[in-house]
Amino acid sequence: MANIERKLFLGGRLKRLRYDLNLSQTQMAEDLGVSPSYLNHLERNQRPVTAQVLLKLATAYDLDLRTFTDDSEPSGEADLVEIFADPLFKDLRLPRREISELVASSPMAAEAVTRLYRAYTERKKRDVVAIAEEDSVDQSPSDWVRDQIQSHHNFFPELDDLGERLFDILGSDPHTLEESAARRLSALHGTEIRLMPAQVMMMYQRRFDPHRRRLMISETLGASSRRFAVVYQLALADYNADLKAMVEKARAPDLATSRLYKIALINYLTAATLMPYGRFLETAESNAYDIELLRAPFETSFEQAAQRLTTLSRPGHRGVPFFLMRIDSAGNVSKRFAAGHFPFSRYGGACPRWNLHQAFQTPGRIITQVIQTPDGVRYFTLSRTLDKGLRGYGDGAWSEQAVGLGCELKHADKLIYARGIDLNNPNAVETGPMCRLCERPNCRERAAPPAVKTLAVDEWIKGITAFPF
Repeated sequence: MANIERKLFLGGRLKRLRYDLNLSQTQMAEDLGVSPSYLNHLERNQRPVTAQVLLKLATAYDLDLRTFTDDSEPSGEADLVEIFADPLFKDLRLPRREISELVASSPMAAEAVTRLYRAYTERKKRDVVAIAEEDSVDQSPSDWVRDQIQSHHNFFPELDDLGERLFDILGSDPHTLEESAARRLSALHGTEIRLMPAQVMMMYQRRFDPHRRRLMISETLGASSRRFAVVYQLALADYNADLKAMVEKARAPDLATSRLYKIALINYLTAATLMPYGRFLETAESNAYDIELLRAPFETSFEQAAQRLTTLSRPGHRGVPFFLMRIDSAGNVSKRFAAGHFPFSRYGGACPRWNLHQAFQTPGRIITQVIQTPDGVRYFTLSRTLDKGLRGYGDGAWSEQAVGLGCELKHADKLIYARGIDLNNPNAVETGPMCRLCERPNCRERAAPPAVKTLAVDEWIKGITAFPF
């Protein structure tokens, strides 16, 4: 039996015993022959537990008093010491004395902390396993290609060098580039180019017949898209070995992904030929990035010029680091590219507060906006619908599309579109994460998820790779 001459303050253990027995203070007080208020003083360590109370505890509840009065640390204290050693609590610098006091005075609260921490660690373990399992699942080819392009910040200097070289070979005149490319295709590669009726091409805009060495282009394609298709075929023929080496170096996980990545690289090389880096950047800066004036000398579409602006990251000769997103009228996203930082959602669309969606209400007109993302960064953006290609009445294969182009606000003073706007104190619209459903707290402009659209194969490939035909 414990040394009863020593004062014993066992409030925490007494309280824990009562909880374990599922007794109220009144019930235990009756069992021990004391008043509830006296028992309350004992549990709060305002009175020591006397020998008489210990004997009554042993008799009423069949206790081993040697265990009950043991001087070793209270049950659960070791667990709490370990818990509070977690780096999560490092800044608290919780002394051992306070942990002991917590266990002694509030054993159930200490137990609650222990259970909560165990649940937290178990959840962390499950999350790690889930992430590992998710990472182990093979990415789709389009996801892998998108990640690969973004890992390079949509900048491939070797392709820019090849594009400038091919531009010079073709005569360094953007206005005769298509004719020069067609002659080179015929002379060096035996490839014939034919414009074909839409009824023959059906869903395709361009097709290459390797057996007849014939490039067939739909007559519905606009001039800029036709030029892109011709130069695309020449770039593939002239630099197939270089493109193949880049694909092999990237070590794509399978053949389908390798082919898709190669398409992305050819698209980039084509744009680098039509809009060679040095000339394009010089023209962009001299025209304050006015896209209409920028596209004219290179005879490219608005979209082609806008997307080329996202690739100007040559060290020592950089352009404004733009990002670009393309959507259709239902909100489906088919392109995301960024030369710098922008918090794209991986799977979703654009916050409905970004006026990219309103561009469909003003077709062909550029609208501007300053937005601020949840991380506090502000961006200057411009949005515009894209020029429609020729199509027959009732042809639903192609929907209206719009592009949003933007940069961090600190670069906006270089853009003609920002003139007249107070960039030091702009009216910035707070946007949510770039996702289908706006996740801003209290946002009243939540957008419903757009219907899933099935894209034609060529459209899908263009959307997840690079430049349009």
